[in-house]
Amino acid sequence: MAPVEVKKICCIGAGYVGGPTCAVIALKCPHIQVTIVDLNQERIDAWNSDNLPIYEPGLDEVVKSARGKNLFFSTNVDQAIADADLIFVSVNTPTKKSGIGAGFAADLNYLQLATRRIAEVATSSKIVVEKSTVPCRTAESMRTILEANSKPGCTFDILSNPEFLAEGTAISDLFAPDRVLIGSLQTPSGLDACAALTNVYSNWVPRERILTVGLWSSELTKLAANAMLAQRISSINALSAICEATGANIDEVAYAVGKDTRVGPKFLKASVGFGGSCFQKDILNLVYLSESLHLPEVAAYWRAVVEMNDHQKDRFARKVVETLFNTITGKKVALLGWAFKKDTGDSTSNVEVQRLALTSARESPAITIANHFIKERARIQVYDPQVSDSQIWLDLTDYKTLPLEPIKQHVTIFDDVYEATKGAEAIVILTEWDEFKQLDWQKIYDNCPRPVFVFDGRLILDRAAIEKIGFQVKTIGTGDRV
Repeated sequence: MAPVEVKKICCIGAGYVGGPTCAVIALKCPHIQVTIVDLNQERIDAWNSDNLPIYEPGLDEVVKSARGKNLFFSTNVDQAIADADLIFVSVNTPTKKSGIGAGFAADLNYLQLATRRIAEVATSSKIVVEKSTVPCRTAESMRTILEANSKPGCTFDILSNPEFLAEGTAISDLFAPDRVLIGSLQTPSGLDACAALTNVYSNWVPRERILTVGLWSSELTKLAANAMLAQRISSINALSAICEATGANIDEVAYAVGKDTRVGPKFLKASVGFGGSCFQKDILNLVYLSESLHLPEVAAYWRAVVEMNDHQKDRFARKVVETLFNTITGKKVALLGWAFKKDTGDSTSNVEVQRLALTSARESPAITIANHFIKERARIQVYDPQVSDSQIWLDLTDYKTLPLEPIKQHVTIFDDVYEATKGAEAIVILTEWDEFKQLDWQKIYDNCPRPVFVFDGRLILDRAAIEKIGFQVKTIGTGDRV
């Protein structure tokens, strides 16, 4: 059989993966109709407005170029499924909060609901593509559900096509990816389905960057890639603690190590810790998978990466308290940055949503640091140029599982960085926003009591220049020993 010519694509899940990915597909493939569906009406309304639900550089231009032509956003899930030749399943797969594997295993409820919906609605054969991050061999359970509920004459080929996007650069990553990975069963129909998706991407991605592998290899590769990137961050953060104790400079160490071509310079930037939806979730998934396969030593190895990340955040928070003479009770502490990285409005923890609706789990270090300071009864003043006030309150209340009023007694959110730093005894940099490098630090200093401390958790400030003004500066990975 020849590969299917894909003319209509449906994407279930209008979130951080499905939205940008399929918007770019629509832009690059004007001959293909792309419909992104979600049961969350508010989210779909936002995609159809001038205020998109996601902040990502370049996304606005992509969506507005294709929307209404061959790119559509809808809550009519059934119609989009019925019409499509190829269906991306891009729903949330958060870490389980209860039951077997709680805290480690992926919760595949939304994925399984979407799969069942496809089988119930489809009246013709479809290519179904896992876009969500999933444990190895998830496609097997999807195939079982599809075959058990399919109509006569309907067949389904399942592909794995994991995303490797970095928030803040997602659009450029999609325009010029390092690689596009497609996994399929090595059967005639599986290989045909793989060729059909390859033909979609080849409209703008060079063929040599489209990697075709076995289905299970593709599923595991996504977890492996994120685990190894997170491992590098935890490794450099572990070294940052040694640097602080010895007087070495972690930036100098990282630069020298990165010059080794076997190592390379990427992901060797020490910080207060990694965040985002993928790293911790995927590593914990790998830990659970290892334990399920009776590989306890492997599980312990990967668990240590997350433990190091937690330690880095705790260590940083303790350093703030210790530096401010072992108490921050009643003291004003300015937190600059809430997003887990620059150029994204994303910070969030897990949240329950409607069936098939995609959410996010970004685990920003700022949430952990703020919670430490709340327990110390500090007066916290928060500023972030992109994260909304409502998102910050959701993060601090763990999506309304904690009462808001006691938290509000300790936290104030500002939309002006100079108001947020006014009267602060400590200023803590938690996101590497470019604007923080260009602040009028003299103006900030003039409005703070003495002494005033700056804690650079992202290694972005000119320490010497700020110290010259009068600030006492503490940076990750740089000790005070000469």
